[in-house]
Amino acid sequence: MRKIANIVFNPFTNDSRVLKESLSLLENSYDVEVIAHGGPFLAEQETRGNLKIVRFCYLDRKKTRSKIAKLKVYFYWLQEVVKYVNTFDILHCNDLNTLPIAFIVKKFYNKNIKIVYDAHEYETETNGLQGIQKSLTKIIEKFLIKYADEVICVSDAIAHEYVKLYNIKKPAIVLNTPSYKEVEKKDIFREKLNISKNKTIFLYQGSISKGRGVEVIVDSFSNLEDCNAVIVFMGYGDLEKYIKEKAEKEENIYFYPAVSPDVLLDYTSSADFGIATIEDSCLSYRYCLPNKMFEYLMANIPLIVSDLPEMKKIVEKYNIGVVAKENTYKGLQLAIEEAIALEKDQLFKNIQQAKERYNWEEQEKVLLGLYRGLDK
Repeated sequence: MRKIANIVFNPFTNDSRVLKESLSLLENSYDVEVIAHGGPFLAEQETRGNLKIVRFCYLDRKKTRSKIAKLKVYFYWLQEVVKYVNTFDILHCNDLNTLPIAFIVKKFYNKNIKIVYDAHEYETETNGLQGIQKSLTKIIEKFLIKYADEVICVSDAIAHEYVKLYNIKKPAIVLNTPSYKEVEKKDIFREKLNISKNKTIFLYQGSISKGRGVEVIVDSFSNLEDCNAVIVFMGYGDLEKYIKEKAEKEENIYFYPAVSPDVLLDYTSSADFGIATIEDSCLSYRYCLPNKMFEYLMANIPLIVSDLPEMKKIVEKYNIGVVAKENTYKGLQLAIEEAIALEKDQLFKNIQQAKERYNWEEQEKVLLGLYRGLDK
């Protein structure tokens, strides 16, 4: 049984992608451990079912603010992880910040080890990355990626960019989709937030932070002439306080705290439409496919998305919602009006078709195919 270290530089408390990948590999005769960093009130070792989780070093991102302090913690963590994983058979590196570990192990400890580089974003084109840091990131990725036996990306456009940048074979595409599930329609938001039956509920779920179109959504609903449309923000992030303040002032804006993954889709199904408006502020965002899109689909609700190529391609291919032509409050208002007018029965049929393609069971096939290639 081949031993895999699934390495991630986060405390592994709510990383659904890493968890799904690890469980899929475990269930298919691989011995998998997740290697993460420590955090407040987290055990250094624990198990979830048959999945072993090992954490090194303590990093409290709320207290460790300076770049120098974070860098010190990172290098200490890197040393500890290298010592622990150098006898494994496969290193599955999530994001660029874990790829140096695989390089060090392969170069100095275990030349036969296999490396899978799982890029969760367009790593050198992420939001806010600029200047010397961006230049260094590009140099590091270009140098390290040639040591990877397989590369995974999260959208077709990003995969094509990696081919052009590094002259590698096209990476496998593994999307962060939920497992297939028939979700019964719930009405939790109306019950808990006292939203009347005649209101159309739009939902924004996930990270409430900059770059996600949050302010545009607020402006759109603050200025809507049709008061029968309401927006529920469910999640957490830097703009959470801002949303709570708006919810107190505006009658059609609501806030609901984030819920656990095991009940998420019940809440999602309580909305009528899901909004995924990412701003075109960097190439990583331009080519993204946010997991909230697929959560909306699995909960049987149609989408409103930004006019970005990968998101637009799916919505238009399956006819499962509306693409906002402009990322402005007026552009979103037009999309809201268009969405409300859509024929609901046909939408539901289209969503069922899309769900059969965009679920974890389908993504798992790609992942396992990639790993079978490593076994040869």
